[in-house]
Amino acid sequence: MKIPVQKLKAKGLEPFEFTEQVDVSDIQGKNDIRRIDPVKVSGQATSYGNDITVKFAIDGKMILPCARTLVDVPYEFHIETTELFTLSPYASADDESEIHPIEGELLDLKPYIEENILLDVPFRVFSDDPQALDNAAKEGEGWQLASEKAQQDKIDPRLEKLQALLKKDDE
Repeated sequence: MKIPVQKLKAKGLEPFEFTEQVDVSDIQGKNDIRRIDPVKVSGQATSYGNDITVKFAIDGKMILPCARTLVDVPYEFHIETTELFTLSPYASADDESEIHPIEGELLDLKPYIEENILLDVPFRVFSDDPQALDNAAKEGEGWQLASEKAQQDKIDPRLEKLQALLKKDDE
C-alpha cells in the first residue's frame, strides 16, 4: 500500500483518508500463520512540515493451529495503530527512534501493516470444535493423556501394603 508523499503535502493540514484491501500473504508461514486473507486497512495520514502521522486500523482473518489438536482455527483481528514518518534528510533507518524515514516519493505502509499483524498473533489459540477434540491424539511416543479420575483411583505400588494396614484398622 503506497501513498504518494505529494498527495499528502497537497492536503496541507487536512487529513488524507484512505481505505484499501492489502495482500499480506508474504507473512504466511511466519509465527504459525497457516493462511491469511487480504486485510482491510483504513485510516488517515496528516502532514506537518517534514513529519507525517499515519493512524490506521487493520481488520482481517488468519488461520492458526490449535495448541491442543493442531486443527485450523480461524482468528479474526482488529488492530489500531499510529506510525510516525519523516522526510528529514537527517533521519536514518539505523536510529532506534519510532520515527521512520521516508526514502523517495512514496510512503509504503505494507511493511508496517505486516509488522503490526505479526505482533498481534496470539501465542496459543484453541479450537471450540468438540469433534476436533474427540479426534485428537490421546497418546504418543513417551506420553499419554491422563484424566483426573484415573490418577485418583491409582495407588502407588510402594504404598499398597500401607493401604492394606489402613483397611484392617478400619474394620
